[in-house]
Amino acid sequence: MQMTLSFLGAAQEVTGSCHLLNIDGCQVLLDCGLIQGSKADVLRNHEPFFFTPSQIHAVVLSHAHIDHSGRLPLLVKSGFTGPIYSQKATVELCGVMLKDAAMLQARDTERLNKKRAKNDLPLLEPLFDEADVDRVMQQFVALDYGERTQVTSQLKVCLSDAGHILGSAVVELWLGQGADSKKLVFSGDLGREGMPILDDPTLIDKADLVLMESTYGDRLHRSWDDTLEELKSIFARTIEQSRGNILLPAFSVGRAQELLYLFHLHAKEWDLSRWRICLDSPMAIRATQIYVENYSLMDEDFKRFTRMSPGKHPLLSNVDFIDTTEESMELNHIHQGLIVIAGSGMCNGGRIRCHLEHNLANPLSDVIICGYQAQGTPGRLLVDGAKSLTISGESVNVAARLHTVGGLSAHADQAELLHWYRHFNDSPPVILVHGEVEAQKVLLAQLNADPSLAPSQSVIAEQGDCLDLTQLPQFVWSPNSIDSQTLEE
Repeated sequence: MQMTLSFLGAAQEVTGSCHLLNIDGCQVLLDCGLIQGSKADVLRNHEPFFFTPSQIHAVVLSHAHIDHSGRLPLLVKSGFTGPIYSQKATVELCGVMLKDAAMLQARDTERLNKKRAKNDLPLLEPLFDEADVDRVMQQFVALDYGERTQVTSQLKVCLSDAGHILGSAVVELWLGQGADSKKLVFSGDLGREGMPILDDPTLIDKADLVLMESTYGDRLHRSWDDTLEELKSIFARTIEQSRGNILLPAFSVGRAQELLYLFHLHAKEWDLSRWRICLDSPMAIRATQIYVENYSLMDEDFKRFTRMSPGKHPLLSNVDFIDTTEESMELNHIHQGLIVIAGSGMCNGGRIRCHLEHNLANPLSDVIICGYQAQGTPGRLLVDGAKSLTISGESVNVAARLHTVGGLSAHADQAELLHWYRHFNDSPPVILVHGEVEAQKVLLAQLNADPSLAPSQSVIAEQGDCLDLTQLPQFVWSPNSIDSQTLEE
């Protein structure tokens, strides 16, 4: 039996998650994500797939974030007609996020083509449009956590809660049958223990191979208690000094809802009543409603708190929802007393760009970075100490106070990744994906240095690697570089 796993995205980088299983010629994708980051990175999305989309039998999607789901409309546009398996809340969120991505594709491509035309470069088409998204949504198959599903005659899958965002999943995959069968566990993006709203990541005990994310493999997050104290001190200092506005670039799914919950819980303690809290993101507003409607997937603390406060839902109170463009623009005339949560989380698009344009040069304002910032993004430039940002073609000085609150991350840190892996029996081989290479090297060293872990093999996947899975659970890491012939055999 032929069983291979090819690494086609998020290999030694964080975005663009995409891995290809080939089981006796039947091809199944794990994720199909958009590449994010610098302008050069974004242009890579226009390159052809390293496989024939019409020959893909199915997709298994770990969660709705665009770096995992964002090329699905392009996949369908290019000929894919099969099912897309994901948790049911992920299906709902993708309906929101992919429509938003199509709108951004149209806008950004138009803007880019104006520059390309001036330089006599060929014009680009948007990767996909809303009609492609409509077709994608017809191909989703919604699954419950814990439901084992036959994807092909030689592949079964089961999704478990990854605790990263609503609907995020750890994916268990059983390949082949009988004595030749193998079990692969794909972590997707792992959340953190004890974070608000969602349950902790599910611990799995058996695998022949673990495919594990490594976003924060080189660092430890602040404790949750210390993070709350850090936020409290930021708000207290700003509010006491009657300073300017507070901007929070936030991912519309996950981070925005987490912030709303915290502001509800700590409104009195953090003295937020004198400030106007605005969620300025149509997508985050729609995603928040999906969170509210999927109450059954929340952790027990959230459920208990909600039951104790009837009529005062913690994601819907103490906040103004800013839906229209006109409402958003009106906020730019307010120079004090606003707390604005807006996308995008990496400051590379969305309404946060306009708010930064009007507040970044004000030394009385604060910007709180509370999520991962990919290399080449404006958010990463701010974290790395940039003195100015180019917004709408103009250079804007960075005079506002900048705070990086890593403890709000929805990604497991090094200790949490090691804890999740430690639960597996017999230390199965592990391949690291979804991380920058320096972070991966540090995590790899920690895995190998701990006698209680000591995987039989632990390696970092490179873009284009193709691993023969029939050798599992023992194998020597000497993957073949993929080519079109390998993928179509």
